[in-house]
Amino acid sequence: MTRYSQRTALAVLTAAAVCLLPEAAFAMHISEGILPASWAVLWGALAIPFVAWGLRDLKRRSRNEPAFKPFVGLVGAAVFLISCMPIPIPTAGTCSHPCGTGLAAILIGPGLTVVVASIALTLQALFLAHGGLTTLGANILSMGVAGAYIGYGTYWIGRRLGLHVLAAAALAGVLSDWGTYAVTSLELAAALHGGGSFSAMFSLILLAFVPTQIPLGLVEGALCAGALKFIRSRRPELLRSVSVGGVS
Repeated sequence: MTRYSQRTALAVLTAAAVCLLPEAAFAMHISEGILPASWAVLWGALAIPFVAWGLRDLKRRSRNEPAFKPFVGLVGAAVFLISCMPIPIPTAGTCSHPCGTGLAAILIGPGLTVVVASIALTLQALFLAHGGLTTLGANILSMGVAGAYIGYGTYWIGRRLGLHVLAAAALAGVLSDWGTYAVTSLELAAALHGGGSFSAMFSLILLAFVPTQIPLGLVEGALCAGALKFIRSRRPELLRSVSVGGVS
C-alpha cells in the first residue's frame, strides 16, 4: 500500500469513527427513550381510540365523496412538511416546531387530522429520527389529538361568535400550536417529576418552550389564515364539498 493510500484509508477510518461517536440528539416531538415504559404505554393506549375514530370517519366520508381521499392526502402531506422544522429545546428533551394541525382540522375535521398527524409522526420517527416509536402515542395525543380538537373547537366557537373566517382560522392556528405544547409539557412533567412537584416540573418545561413557541404559534396562526385564504380564492368549491368547518 502506498503512503497516499495509507493516508486516505486513515482519513476514511477517522471520519467513520467520528460519525459513530455518541452525541446528544434533540429529536423533534418527544424524543425516543425520554418517557418511562409505563407512561409510553398509557399515552399510546389513550391515543388508539382517537385514531380508530378518525379511520372510521375517513371510510364513511370517502364513500360519499370520491374526491375526499386525495384531499386528505394533500392535507396530510402539508402536516408532514410543516411539522418537519424543529428547533431544539435542550432542557426539555424535545423540540419546538409548527404543527399544521389547526389548519388541517378546519379543512378535514379533527378526527381525520388525528389520522394524518399519526401517519406523519410515524414516518418522521422511522425515517427522520424525529420523535420515536416508544413516544408515538404521547406525540399523537399532543400534536394530533390536542392540536386538532383545540384548533377545530377554537375555529367553531370563533365563527359562532361572529369572527371573520380568516380571523377565526388565525386564532385556531395559534391556540392549536400552543395547546400542543401545553399537553407535551403535561406529558413530560407527569412522567418525569418523580418525587418532586408535578406543578413545578410542568411550569419549568412549559417555560422552556416560551421563547420559541410563542412566536412560532403566531406564525402558525398567520400561516393557517393565509393558507385558508388561498384555498378559498382558488378552489372554493373544494371547501364546500369536503370541509366540515363551515368555511365557505
